[in-house]
Amino acid sequence: MQAYLTLVRRELGGFFIALTGYIIIAAVLFLVGLSFADMLVKLNGSATDAPLTEEFFVTVYFWLILLLTAPIMTMRSFAAEKFSGTFETLMTAPVGDLQVVLAKFSAALVFFLLTWLPLVIYILIIRRYSNDGALLDWRVVSSMVLGILLIGSLYISLGCLSSSLTRSQMIAAMISYGLGLGLFLLSLRALIAAPPEGWQAKLFSYISMTEHMQDFARGVIDTRRLVFYLSLTVLFLFLTLKVVESRRWK
Repeated sequence: MQAYLTLVRRELGGFFIALTGYIIIAAVLFLVGLSFADMLVKLNGSATDAPLTEEFFVTVYFWLILLLTAPIMTMRSFAAEKFSGTFETLMTAPVGDLQVVLAKFSAALVFFLLTWLPLVIYILIIRRYSNDGALLDWRVVSSMVLGILLIGSLYISLGCLSSSLTRSQMIAAMISYGLGLGLFLLSLRALIAAPPEGWQAKLFSYISMTEHMQDFARGVIDTRRLVFYLSLTVLFLFLTLKVVESRRWK
């Protein structure tokens, strides 16, 4: 456990030592700010029965943040170690392969969540200056945070897998972005001709991340969503572990 925590601190510190970490934070701040301003303009124009949390996730900004930042956060996880030659040194240290994979995943996920802290500040601002004290239910906000955590975990694990496949950070980011974009497009039912009923409709509803996030933003937590994201996250981490272990076969 101590080795795991040490690796997490090492990886998390790397985000704040390199300029890339601050660029990611600035980009997320900019996009979240644009989303906040866009939401205020819409609310001033007309009333809505939808929760304010849902108004944020129906815009393109959330998905831009997810699709663009996750590959950049994770591209250095394994690729940078392999390129610099420190990967073998890390692997020969008294630490297990699983601990290495989980530490890199955990550090990237913690940094991912840190970049979303400004969203909480915007929520507090809305509660402070709105006339309705119950405008934002904290149960709904908690459900929204859970949705961000689950979807972030999925994309971070996918990025770790991509980084473990190559020595180039740029190639790792491109692989992660391509796979993540494909997964996102697959979840857009509007782009796929599916019947309104039947098993096909149930399948697309099960894998539709946009529908999932709308439910989370409304305060609806479906156990099927939890199983979907946790299963894929574990699958990608398992594949990452097998790629890391494959060095022993060479």
